[in-house]
Amino acid sequence: MRIILDTDPGIDDSLAILFLAAQENMEIVAVGSVHGNVPAPTAADNALQVLDLAGLTEVPVAIGAARPLAQELRTTEFVHGADGLGGQAGKPPARKPEKISAAEQIVHLARENPGELTLLALGPLTNVALALLLEPRLPHLLKSVMILGGALGVPGNVTPNAEANIWHDPEAADLVFEAGFENLTLVGLDVTETAKADEAWLTALAEIPTPKAQFATALLKHYADFYSRMSGYRTCTIHDPLAAALLQDPTMAEYKEVVVSVELRGTHTRGQLISDWRRIADDTNIKSQAGQGRKPIRAAVSVNTNAYLTRLSNALR
Repeated sequence: MRIILDTDPGIDDSLAILFLAAQENMEIVAVGSVHGNVPAPTAADNALQVLDLAGLTEVPVAIGAARPLAQELRTTEFVHGADGLGGQAGKPPARKPEKISAAEQIVHLARENPGELTLLALGPLTNVALALLLEPRLPHLLKSVMILGGALGVPGNVTPNAEANIWHDPEAADLVFEAGFENLTLVGLDVTETAKADEAWLTALAEIPTPKAQFATALLKHYADFYSRMSGYRTCTIHDPLAAALLQDPTMAEYKEVVVSVELRGTHTRGQLISDWRRIADDTNIKSQAGQGRKPIRAAVSVNTNAYLTRLSNALR
């Protein structure tokens, strides 16, 4: 599987990169950074750092969108640390990002490799939306798309209704869901919020003597401190690598086909995913019109958390 990775590292984004790098049947062809956890240039530097640690020193990284399509830039360093890596960024990377933008990189690679590449989007969808505007054929040029984001049947994590990646750029997300990708999978809070690492898992990871495991442990110390302040016990939710793991092995989850749109105007609900799951008659006076006419996507609704966390720790060995 050949992957274009669009991401905003970010602690759990970095773990997703390390997971992918450890898989013999998966190749990261290129990485694009996007605003989200940190500004896009910082995200690009972090991606370069983690790729180099993983031995992927030839994978190109392009800087992506500096801000959302229709709102101000908002980043979440309070979760991931001022450098996005929980204080572990260190010196600036020796390598430099590519001269083209992340959206241009997606379009170029998709045109050069029609039907061969999978797009794994772990951050806000601004780059993907811009790539669609540059190349309307993108849904037919990509083999498949996996998106980390949204909350369908559970509360949000940034607001009571909205998940972070969708909330950071709702207009971009709605454009992507409207585009009609042939094979699009959504991995949202419905499953990632069950992917919690407990103190026993974190302790076991810290005992693995590999450089990747020790780096991951240092990252997760900051991350777990944030989550533990909210929960009162040692834990953290490792969102992004779950999407990478399900890309490798979709059988770890169960899925439902849904039609999705994004709330763009609600005072308290902006960024919320809207999908009508009610079992009612096909009556236009009863059924929601949200997302009508759009191609259904596949959304993960449950996951084998123990299998996922075992795969992640094995990858870090």
